[in-house]
Amino acid sequence: MTVTIEHYLILSAFLFLVGVTGVLTRRNAIVVFMSIELMLNSANLTLVAFSSYLGNAIGHLFVFFVMTVAAAEAAVGLAIIIALFRLKQTTNIDEINILKW
Repeated sequence: MTVTIEHYLILSAFLFLVGVTGVLTRRNAIVVFMSIELMLNSANLTLVAFSSYLGNAIGHLFVFFVMTVAAAEAAVGLAIIIALFRLKQTTNIDEINILKW
């Protein structure tokens, strides 16, 4: 039994749906960021699958850019979460209303 591109795309779609579900249902900021990272990794899996299927390296190049953006997002996002936790003593998104008037 060989693994085809459809298997990779089904796995990627499942991972993306898990990430979207995590973003929409969870209220903890750290879990939301982890769900966003899961969605980015799902997109990376799709890019690598199509790159391998088509036989070029463009998808792999895009993956490096997505990984760079994900690393920057994680660093800045966690810094913001730490700053908000020090101010409000919670990571619950519903309780953080510092940007409201």
